[in-house]
Amino acid sequence: MAIQMKTSGVHHISLRVSDLKRAKKFYCDILGFKHLMDADNLTLFLAGGTAFGLRGPTAEMPKGDKFSPHRVGVDHIALACTDASELKRVTAALAAAGIENTGAKRDETLGKDYVAFKDPDRIAWEFYMA
Repeated sequence: MAIQMKTSGVHHISLRVSDLKRAKKFYCDILGFKHLMDADNLTLFLAGGTAFGLRGPTAEMPKGDKFSPHRVGVDHIALACTDASELKRVTAALAAAGIENTGAKRDETLGKDYVAFKDPDRIAWEFYMA
């Protein structure tokens, strides 16, 4: 029998990063997400209505570890966009900031436009038309 959880959606997402200071600068200063707080080896920010935690490295983290969408775990994170002009603006702003991205593309499976980009640890993100 299925558990059938009743949920209002995602409460938060936590990302492990190799350099907490660099990640905080990327997400809060460059992308402009709202900084919520800092704690021991942790930064919280808000992207839309979803809280994200950035957790710095620990002794258990393999040296030189990098994100890969080809390992078990997260493939990518997609933020919703409801305005085509905002998608174009963000695409241009990512390029102007020197952030590696795909440019605006079309997801032929769902028939939606998006731009994909990567953070400094190469964690894959999309800004995706909802």
